[in-house]
Amino acid sequence: MFNPSREQVRQFFIEAWDKHQSGHLLTALETMAVDLVQQHPEYHEDLRNADAVNQDYAVEQGRSNPFLHLSMHLAINEQLSIDQPPGIKGAYQRLLTTHDPHAAAHTIMEALGEVIWEAQRLGTPLNNERYIELILRHSTRD
Repeated sequence: MFNPSREQVRQFFIEAWDKHQSGHLLTALETMAVDLVQQHPEYHEDLRNADAVNQDYAVEQGRSNPFLHLSMHLAINEQLSIDQPPGIKGAYQRLLTTHDPHAAAHTIMEALGEVIWEAQRLGTPLNNERYIELILRHSTRD
């Protein structure tokens, strides 16, 4: 299984954005990454900064980690493409009745962050049923 380091993930986003800005040909994965970066202009400066590979993005600084955020978007895109965990694609479709695609992805991201935090806190595997439940809860209340 592919398990890149923090630095490798960050370098991937920086290089994909640089290739895009320079007009170079992108791989399919780089194209997906660039599409996400384009939806987040607040991260463009970070992605132009090679030193961002080593930057700390502590919550106390009041900034979100652009690399974590973009990586979560990529993970969610992959989950949706293969409907894994089962039901996520349907939950996403329900969100689309009240959200635009980007806002729907952010709602899923909140649910993913919550179930990851719970799994880490409890020392248990990720609870896929809870994950889908959290997403569906947003589809009925927003």
